Amino acid sequence: MNPGNKIYDVAIAGGGLAGLCLSIQLVRHGHSVILFEKETYPFHKVCGEYISIESWDFLEGLGVNLTKLNVSKITELQVSAVNGKMFKQSLPLGGFGISRYLLDHHLAGIAVSAGVTVMENCRINDIVFNDQEFAIDTGAGLYKATVACGSFGKRSNLDIKWKRPFAQAAKNKLNNYIGIKYHIHTDFPTDTIALHNFKNGYCGMVKIEDDKYNLCYLTTADNLKKSNGSIQTMEQTILSSNPHLKKIFEGCKILYEEPLSISQISFDKKNQVENHVLMTGDAAGMITPLCGNGMSMAMHGSKLAAGQIDSFLKGIITRSLMEINYQKQWQQQFSKRLKTGRRIQSLFGNNFTTNLLISSAKIFPAFTEYLIRQTHGDHF
Repeated sequence: MNPGNKIYDVAIAGGGLAGLCLSIQLVRHGHSVILFEKETYPFHKVCGEYISIESWDFLEGLGVNLTKLNVSKITELQVSAVNGKMFKQSLPLGGFGISRYLLDHHLAGIAVSAGVTVMENCRINDIVFNDQEFAIDTGAGLYKATVACGSFGKRSNLDIKWKRPFAQAAKNKLNNYIGIKYHIHTDFPTDTIALHNFKNGYCGMVKIEDDKYNLCYLTTADNLKKSNGSIQTMEQTILSSNPHLKKIFEGCKILYEEPLSISQISFDKKNQVENHVLMTGDAAGMITPLCGNGMSMAMHGSKLAAGQIDSFLKGIITRSLMEINYQKQWQQQFSKRLKTGRRIQSLFGNNFTTNLLISSAKIFPAFTEYLIRQTHGDHF
């Protein structure tokens, strides 16, 4: 049971990037914040671990010294088709690589130091809104808050319990993906992010901190099924049909005992408010990973939510207006990016369309820059 039956100003379900950033901003605005995370920091997550440069100032402002953390600076892009045909190009914006293991753990420390109550190893069973406050049912007891936010990632038990439309949708080309991630040692330019296509999927690689690289790929559940449920078989037969991926898998040193995986990834549209709970990060909407901007969107979205929540708690706006404003701002910032991401994803993983896209990119480099800018934003 919540000690003293305290009513927090804000309760945040999920201690990933969006939840941690939101908690730090709100507590600095003078609000009491409790954050629930089902894991214990530090821990790994399936993520491409590339962040657009648009987020640099925001993270530094939260207290993350990116230079001291020795993050990689990414300025070049290379993309290969299934048959290995490749184009290379300088990134118009650029970015940096950092593991979620390091970044989330660092942000959690900043949150605790700022005054956030962080509940680790604590799963949420339900969040119920009643009479202008929320009851948060957790494995550690019942907590209460004036505002509740959902930052619980790509898919959670609450999505199923609340019957969110994307979680109930029939399987389609946007909602039945699996993600696999490794950290590896390999020989690859430290300033380059690579995107290698294979049948019905693509694999990204980027330098993170120290001498490690992130290798993360997205593919269909059907590809795994065709490989008899074996990730290793899928990598040897389907992914390695791309000669660049074959070379990577044969020459790299994998630093995980087992691959990190997640299933039932959905890029279907999501609502940004459910049962009066404000959704942030992947819980609000997912951009396709090949666009390389999901982490920046999570952080930017947390800033939008923080502004509206602060205004509500200070009595400047009503709860209804807080919800309406947040949804409107989120859509204005990200709906076009998500739509563009879905369109780009439809061109990848198919031999003909991927080759056509890469050929076009070689001839018209401005076209690639245009697509990148359509899925990225300005510093926030």
